[in-house]
Amino acid sequence: MDAFRACHCCGQIHQLPTVQRGQKAVCTRCGAGISMPGCRQKSASRTAAAAVAAFVLFWPAVLCPILRIEKLGHQHESSILGGTIELLSHGSWLVGGIVLLFSVVFPLTKIVLLLELSLLEFLHKRHKAMTLRIMEHVGKWSMMDVMLLAFLVMLVKLGNLVEFSFGPAVIAFIACVAMSMVASLSFDPHAIWEDA
Repeated sequence: MDAFRACHCCGQIHQLPTVQRGQKAVCTRCGAGISMPGCRQKSASRTAAAAVAAFVLFWPAVLCPILRIEKLGHQHESSILGGTIELLSHGSWLVGGIVLLFSVVFPLTKIVLLLELSLLEFLHKRHKAMTLRIMEHVGKWSMMDVMLLAFLVMLVKLGNLVEFSFGPAVIAFIACVAMSMVASLSFDPHAIWEDA
């Protein structure tokens, strides 16, 4: 029996005939790959593996020291979460709140919702659509990768003024960003409706 599938990229509806193993369906409008019915397990396992890795790496990325700065003989090291708490405690509510939301809360929420949609399935099936919409919206505001770029620009500009060295969280942070991107790219929203 033929199945109908919308292209995730342009929305073009395609009638998918029964295809042989190893064949791929491609959108006639934009050329994007179209997921075939019955691929839920494969898509979910890829997404879940990357999301679990991102979740595990998230904690050392935000809790371990990410940077050690030495200026005039004084040494200071700070983690992302520790730096955010320092900003809030010194009265920089706006900057501290923005960093907390966009670099800690939203990325963690996105990772947890990806885990929910691909692996955990704690929520009832009727909540899948709402969970998917929240994950997509939060994902747009999850800015760990932007923070990493801003962080590197700051280091280049401060290079002549202070001595700095990377802390152990840098590797975890970069790996967490990479795994979060892999999880997002491998996530197939069509697959969550199979067996629903």
